[in-house]
Amino acid sequence: MDTPHLSGRRPLPHMAVVQYHPLSRPAAPRVSVCIANFNGEAMLADCIDSVLAQDTSAEVEVLVHDDASSDRSLDVLRHRYPQVSILASSDNVGFCVANNRMAAAARGEFLLLLNNDAALAPDAIRSFLASAGAIATPAIFTCPQYDWENGRLVDRGCLLDPFYNPVPNLDPRHNDVAYVIGACLWCQRTLWGELGGFPEWFGSIAEDIYLCSVARLRGFAVRCIDGSGYRHRQGASFGGNRAEGGLRSTYGRRALSERNKTAVMLVCTPGWTVWPLLSAHLALLYVEGALLSTLRRDLRLWREVYLPVLPGIVATHSRWMPLRRRIQADRSMSLRNWWLSFTWMPRKLSLLWRHGMPRIT
Repeated sequence: MDTPHLSGRRPLPHMAVVQYHPLSRPAAPRVSVCIANFNGEAMLADCIDSVLAQDTSAEVEVLVHDDASSDRSLDVLRHRYPQVSILASSDNVGFCVANNRMAAAARGEFLLLLNNDAALAPDAIRSFLASAGAIATPAIFTCPQYDWENGRLVDRGCLLDPFYNPVPNLDPRHNDVAYVIGACLWCQRTLWGELGGFPEWFGSIAEDIYLCSVARLRGFAVRCIDGSGYRHRQGASFGGNRAEGGLRSTYGRRALSERNKTAVMLVCTPGWTVWPLLSAHLALLYVEGALLSTLRRDLRLWREVYLPVLPGIVATHSRWMPLRRRIQADRSMSLRNWWLSFTWMPRKLSLLWRHGMPRIT
């Protein structure tokens, strides 16, 4: 999803959203499926149809937040899907604000965040409900993710490397993970509220790492269920993600990624380990930026992606430090257990070895 750079920007008030509710809304939905959309006209039918075709007896409501699309997304929604609740934003506010707005409008016991470029297997909601019923406490779930084009397993949730880069989990024996991506994220609506939802100043990228990290620190499970699944056009809504044919990304995505992963590290890493980790992270990040910018002869990469990270930490100190204090004060997870869902091989090195230097456009 396209998004503006949101450092220091306050989210737009709810008055900026026009809501359209169907006449035949479920009276008491069990599940609220929340789909954030920006210029997804070509993908919405696959996504919404997969929800409407679910093999479940549970009442399901569908909410779509349209983020000021310039295509015909709203026309498609209004004319083809009269059973869908629409939140039409007058401005592009980004993935985090969009999902927070839908969660606030949702009435179901459970939330299922679903990307507009994804489609559920027919038994997905039934499988999520069964998994949620089998655990005594609230939890965050996903199901196996499959590539849209070739059907290959992409991940069963993700681990993290020491610098909070995602590492796809492919092991069916490893159901407890560091985080699940926001393309298909299930949790109780009460848990979403307790965790505070997505940090709106993130805009997009790494908001799912943040939410799941806070959940784990509070002692809630983050898990991939067995069975079912969803197909995903990786990167279709915001670029990046796919590695076939070499690593590709955009300046905007890379800038948000480095800024927001650093913020998660600062806020969520338990205890004293955050400070040596941050020092190592910044040193390696600036070495990486200098090398890539030099080899690519691209000063824009240095100026827009790497250089702003440290000044951004300093400028937003009054935002992330109180948040860190609150989250760490509520931590129930031990330092040892925190690191069990991390792998010690830096993800960027393994990607560089396999795919070469990334192309940034």
